[in-house]
Formats: sequence, structure tokens, C-alpha cells
Amino acid sequence: MRTLGTLSYALLLQAEGGAATDSAPATSIIGLIARSGPVAKVVLLILALSSIVSWSIILYKLWTFRRAAGQTTRFLDVFRRSSKFSEVQAVCSSLVDSPLVGLFQSGYTELTTQLRQATPAADPANPRGAAGRPTLKSLPSVDRALLRASVVEVNKLERRVPFLATTASIAPFIGLFGTVWGIMEAFLGISQTGSTNLATVGPGIAQALIATAAGLFAAIPAVYFYNHLTQRVKIFASEMDDFAMEFLNIAERNFT
Repeated sequence: MRTLGTLSYALLLQAEGGAATDSAPATSIIGLIARSGPVAKVVLLILALSSIVSWSIILYKLWTFRRAAGQTTRFLDVFRRSSKFSEVQAVCSSLVDSPLVGLFQSGYTELTTQLRQATPAADPANPRGAAGRPTLKSLPSVDRALLRASVVEVNKLERRVPFLATTASIAPFIGLFGTVWGIMEAFLGISQTGSTNLATVGPGIAQALIATAAGLFAAIPAVYFYNHLTQRVKIFASEMDDFAMEFLNIAERNFT
């Protein structure tokens, strides 16, 4: 009985030790961060802020691009079904997130200005009207207006996206700086204590490696979503080029 009681007690101590070992990793990282030096804390703070800003930009851009894609589809449907530019102009105010709206308004303004100067009595809102058809003074001017509007719209789409590239580029180096600094402090601690025991060296090295992990945590999503958002911008730019050519074809067919 005494042997059985001793064995039970030993198993209980082993189970408690295993539970403590299992719960230690859940709090060890927080403890290491709390015991780290001021330089390491500043590095981790910079990386945390960079990650928060990056995710804010990512979520905002994904939402914005989704709205832009949906409104672009609806705008093209209205544009291709309408027989008058005035009908398209009427729906532009409800589809302002589409980059094609900016192109249309810029081209329509240039087109209207030229037609008013050429034939004041003409109706530029009906490009397919054959009676008393007005003529454009310069089709390249309309092309330049569309090109200028396309540049403006692309800049809007790319706004804040370069921050992701910056984060992806410098976050690993900031984390590496924190790691190097932490290892320097660990070696200084070894020189002061004169002990190379793993229990003494391990925590300092672990604190140093947290900075590298934080840098990768901030950089990896930034790299992925920067490439993803850049590809979406290229798709929007291609759609704007196609729309500009379609607009110019209608203008040339009806006003030259």
C-alpha cells in the first residue's frame, strides 16, 4: 500500500509538472517582452504600429476596390445601353467610386466644350443624332483629357498602397536590428555573470528572436497584399484604357 501511495504521489507530481510546462508557453512570450530592454520594446512598438496601419490599409483597399468593381460593372451597363451621354451623366453621381466615372466626366466635359464652340445650337448629349451633326475641333484633345483623367484615377487607386511596400521592405530589418541588439545585451549579461549556462543565456536570446518574429509577422502580409492590390490596380487601369478607346470611337464616329 505504501508503495502504491508513493507511486500515485509521483504520478500526481509529474502531471502537475506537465500542466505547468504546457501553460508556460502561453505566458512566456508576454513575460519575455515585459522583461526586455527599452530598445527592444521600442522596436516591437514600431513593428506593432506598422502592422496595425498595414492591416487598416489592406482592409480599406479591399473594401474600396470591391465597391469600385461593382460600380464599374453597373456604369458600363448604363453607358452601353444609353443613346445619350446626358443619360450616362445623370447616373455618375451615384457611381462615384468607379474610376470610369472620372474618365467619362472628363471626356464629356471636353467634348461638350468643343461642340458648344463649334455649333452652339447642337445637342452634344445625343451623339448618335444625324440631323445637324456637330463636329469636333480636335479629337486628340479629347484623348488627352481622358489620359489625364486616367492618371488621376490610377493615383487615387494607388493611394496608401506604397506604405505596404515600405513595411514589407523595412520591417524585417527593424526586427533584425532588435535581434542584434538583444543578442548584444545577452552577451554582455554573460560577460557580467561569467556563466554560460543555458538557463542564463536562453531567455536573453529568446527575447532577441522575438523582434525578428515580429518583423516577419508585419512584413509577410504586407508583401502579399501589396502584390494583390497592385494587380487589382493594373486591372482597373486596363479597364480604363478600354473605356477610353470606346469613348473615342463613339466621339469619332458621331462628331468627326
